[in-house]
Amino acid sequence: MGQVANLRRVANPLSRSCEQPPSAVGNRAQDGILPHWPVKLSIIGGGSWGTALSMVLAPKFDSIRLWVYEPDLAARTAQTRENDIYLPGFRIPDNVCPHSDLASAAEGADIVLGVMPSQHARGLYSALQPYIAPSTIVVSATKGLERTSLLRPSEVMQQAAGPGRPIAILSGPTFAREIARGEPAAVVVASEDVGVARCVQQAFSGPSFRLYTNTDPVGVELGAALKNVVAIGAGVCKGLDLGNNTMAALITRGLAEISRLAVAMGAQPKTLSGLAGLGDLVLTCTGDLSRNRLVGLELAKGKTLQEIVGSMKMVAEGIETCAAAVVLAEQRGVDLPIIQAMHAVLYSSKSPAQAIRELMDRSLKSE
Repeated sequence: MGQVANLRRVANPLSRSCEQPPSAVGNRAQDGILPHWPVKLSIIGGGSWGTALSMVLAPKFDSIRLWVYEPDLAARTAQTRENDIYLPGFRIPDNVCPHSDLASAAEGADIVLGVMPSQHARGLYSALQPYIAPSTIVVSATKGLERTSLLRPSEVMQQAAGPGRPIAILSGPTFAREIARGEPAAVVVASEDVGVARCVQQAFSGPSFRLYTNTDPVGVELGAALKNVVAIGAGVCKGLDLGNNTMAALITRGLAEISRLAVAMGAQPKTLSGLAGLGDLVLTCTGDLSRNRLVGLELAKGKTLQEIVGSMKMVAEGIETCAAAVVLAEQRGVDLPIIQAMHAVLYSSKSPAQAIRELMDRSLKSE
C-alpha cells in the first residue's frame, strides 16, 4: 500500500454518470438520528467484503462510492457491473460508483466505511485524513490486528486519521457471497458513543441486513480478530479428518481463549457470547467459505505457509493476527494454548498433527 499516496491524485477514468457532487458534511449524529438525508456513504476497500457491503447497502442510499485499489479493476467494475476478481458472479447495483481515486471516493462523505486488510489500514487512513471532515462517522469493518503495533483497527485509525472522530465497528458472522446473494444476516455495530452506533444502525439496517448496537468496541474488534486464528485450527482439524467432537472442543476452548485475552484488554465478557464473538467464531470455524479455515486445511495437507499465501487472491487475517495475539498474551500473562499452537504451526514449521497431540497432552486442569 505504499502506492496509496500516489493514488490520491490519479485521474479517475470512470464515467461520471453515477457520481454525486460532494456536499457539506452534516453535523455529528446525536441520539441516533441522522443529521440529514440523503446521507453520503463511501466504502474504502473493493475486495469481496467491501463489494458485498456495497450491494446490501445500495437500496439504502442514493449512491455509494466504492474505492477500489486497482485502477483497472475499478474501471472494469464500473463498466461491467461485476467485481470479477474478488466477487465474481454478482451484479453490482447501478448506484454503486467504483473509484480508484481516493479523494474522489471520500470527499463529502457523511459515513466512511473502511473495509481494508488490517495491515494496510494505517496507510489508507493516513491518506484519507485530508478528505474526511472531523464530523464524518468512520466505521471499521476490518477484522484483524496490526502486527507491528498490536493495535486494533480503530486504534490505528485514530492514530493515522486523528483522534476525536466519531467511530463505530461493524462485525459479525458474515460471508461476502451470502451477503451478496441477499441471504438474511445479523451483525453488530459497536461504539463508545451509543448515538453513533444508533446512527449507523439506522443508516445500514435493511430487510436482509439486521444491525444490533453495542457499546464495547474493544470486545467486538478482538472477537473479530482472534476468531480467525481459531479458524485456522478448525481447518487443521478438518484437514486431519478429525470429527465433530474435536471441532466442538476446539470452538468451545477457542472461545475461552478469545474471552480471556479480550477481557484482559478491557472487553466486556458478554460481548464474546454475542454475534461478534461466538457467532463469528462458529461461522468461521465451520463454513467452507472461510479463508482462514482454508489456510488450516492446506497446512494439514503439508503445504507451506508461503505456498498457501501465494495461491490466495484475498487476505487471511488470522495469519498476521496470530503473531500479534501471541505477543499480547505474553504481555498480559494470558494463556492461549490453541493460538500458541497455531503460531508454532504457522511460524515454526511444527506439524499440525504434532500440535494437536501436544494440546491434548497438556497438564489437566479445571474448566
